[in-house]
Amino acid sequence: MTTAKPSLKHAAEVAAASAKKPVTLRSLVLTPARLRLAEQHLSRTDRVMAKLVRTHGNCRLDAKKARPFHALTSAIISQQLSTKAAATIAGRVAQQAARPFTAEAMLALEPEVLRAAGLSTAKTRYIHELARRVVQGHLDLASIRKLDDEAVIAALTEVPGIGRWTAEMFLIFTLRRPDILSLGDAGLSRSVRLLYGETAQMQRVAERWRPYRSVACWYLWRHLDNN
Repeated sequence: MTTAKPSLKHAAEVAAASAKKPVTLRSLVLTPARLRLAEQHLSRTDRVMAKLVRTHGNCRLDAKKARPFHALTSAIISQQLSTKAAATIAGRVAQQAARPFTAEAMLALEPEVLRAAGLSTAKTRYIHELARRVVQGHLDLASIRKLDDEAVIAALTEVPGIGRWTAEMFLIFTLRRPDILSLGDAGLSRSVRLLYGETAQMQRVAERWRPYRSVACWYLWRHLDNN
């Protein structure tokens, strides 16, 4: 396989071109205090969201410790699988490489081992390529935290097997960015139709949620989980 070209340089150029002011890690992370502000904002600006906040309580996007490589590997494992099937395969992989998954541990596993755990040939190749880029420094998951949202997406989607949706989930659940709206998420679209009417357009409805669209998405997913 050919060696991957560095991607963060390109991503940094995207960030520099689009940012009006320097992006700082502190300004982009949903801390517990910012989550409470987000809940208040959504409750003020949207009666549907106000009801969801009352029903489901505090948003828990800060509940898990951020482990970027583990999160991306788990996302690749889960693609096009049910939650139960994905958990079973991830458990088998964890028997060979302890959780949280690391790039070094994944690279040390032969492809045959990952396939025996239930991964397809394509997913095995994607995980090894992701691990290789991280180990070789072509994808710096520590530095990627300093990029703006679109630059993170640009960097991640250069990796085979990672599309825009996976990158958006990484932004929401791992980097805890506050204002991500995943227009391609089927669950969000369904939830919007259920709550706002069959003709509702998610992008238009979501304007009132800014700058906390990630938090609104969390409540929309919780609504689906309970209905």
